[in-house]
Amino acid sequence: MSSPSSRRLVAGIDSSTQSCKVVVRDADTGELVRSGQAKHPDGTEVDPEAWWQALQKALAQAGGLGDVAAVAVGGQQHGLVALDEAGAVIRPALLWNDTRSAQAAADLVAELGEGDVVAGRRAWVEAIGSVPVASLTVAKLRWLADHEPDNAARLAAVALPHDWLTWRLAGTGVLEDLATDRSDASGTGYFDPAGNTYRRDLLDRALRRAADVVLPRVLGPSASAGQVDGTGALLGPGAGDNAAAALGVGMGPGHVTISLGTSGVVSAVATDPVRDPSGLVTGFADATGNFLPMATTLNASRVLDATARLLGVDHAGLSELALAAPPGAGGLVHVPYLDGERTPNLPDATGSLRGMTRDSMTRENLARAAVEGMLCHLAEGMAAVQAQGVEVRRISLIGGAARSEAVQRIAPAVLGQDVELPEPGEYVADGAARQAAWVLAGSEEPPSWATGATRTLTAEPTPEVLERYRAEAARVLEELTG
Repeated sequence: MSSPSSRRLVAGIDSSTQSCKVVVRDADTGELVRSGQAKHPDGTEVDPEAWWQALQKALAQAGGLGDVAAVAVGGQQHGLVALDEAGAVIRPALLWNDTRSAQAAADLVAELGEGDVVAGRRAWVEAIGSVPVASLTVAKLRWLADHEPDNAARLAAVALPHDWLTWRLAGTGVLEDLATDRSDASGTGYFDPAGNTYRRDLLDRALRRAADVVLPRVLGPSASAGQVDGTGALLGPGAGDNAAAALGVGMGPGHVTISLGTSGVVSAVATDPVRDPSGLVTGFADATGNFLPMATTLNASRVLDATARLLGVDHAGLSELALAAPPGAGGLVHVPYLDGERTPNLPDATGSLRGMTRDSMTRENLARAAVEGMLCHLAEGMAAVQAQGVEVRRISLIGGAARSEAVQRIAPAVLGQDVELPEPGEYVADGAARQAAWVLAGSEEPPSWATGATRTLTAEPTPEVLERYRAEAARVLEELTG
């Protein structure tokens, strides 16, 4: 182990929906040296200045950047940070979970297909690897053009949360210094990750005009985005949160990670681009030069939060209740579209509790149905990824809800195979720190850091639970779409 005076340090930042987290690690070994965190305000639109202030608090708690040689930022994807020609924020950032842009996304799909939605989906997939939904930045730009035309007219640059924070750390104030990476750019809806180029025609379509706006430079995975103002530390290109987490966990082809945070994410590393015209799987890029096909839901850990609140228990109490019920929750099925849904694309949906009888309506069954519903929803996402030809050899379970005992014991039963549970960690911040070390080393591959212990979760498969969920979810879909 290197001595404190000789070690090189790197910092990784995770600016997520809920909070900002900072880890400072040894660049050579990955050993954690110190850390800090601060909360973000709740909501689906946030003044980016709140992220900056939270970053300052988290950095102070982590001992600052004075002795850090390189920094990278991982951030929540898709959020629209609209800047004017002076670099000032025009309006609060529209976040990924703001569903006001749902109609804008539908309009963009129909327009590219000249009125034919199926053709439109196909055209978008061929152009960018994904079908626009409310989450993607391109839909938020159309919403801005239609609902706030004065703000849209002032638009001089478009950034994402991680791009903007990286730019603020550099402190130049020059719009042309904005920089990003393939992973986050691929979630905008106007970047082709296979061709590694912006599709300005799609940006213009979103804004309903020829828009000469500045877009962040898309850097290679180990390229420098500049230096931190005041310290001279190298800045990495950063990454979208899911790509950063994949780098932090050390994912490679054949490895699927299911993340149970505010959103639920099934992600897999693939060497070739994925194009799913159904829109269930987005064809994003990862942070290493490969691709990161994903199925993302709006509803994950908050399903458990809401159920625990309803039952008047904490999360440990919710687990205890859920594990006291049999598999299948006595026939009770929770289709958990509590905040609308992104996969499938049902932004106006609400949750459904199916199979309610006098016998099934117990506290234990209700708790179990919430856990099974959340996991079955993600199992459907994994099936959609596999349907695109993506190999699944390993499954890792991460995120806040992965710490639930009920989730750990029920997940392998619902998914039908063993599940790996890494040690709890700040995977997005760790991935950003690993990228920073990669930039610092100037090597062809990211550094090989030792990973923590992993526990294997095993359970008897319960395919009947997933089959029942699929049947009830199909009925809900038919009711919602006619």
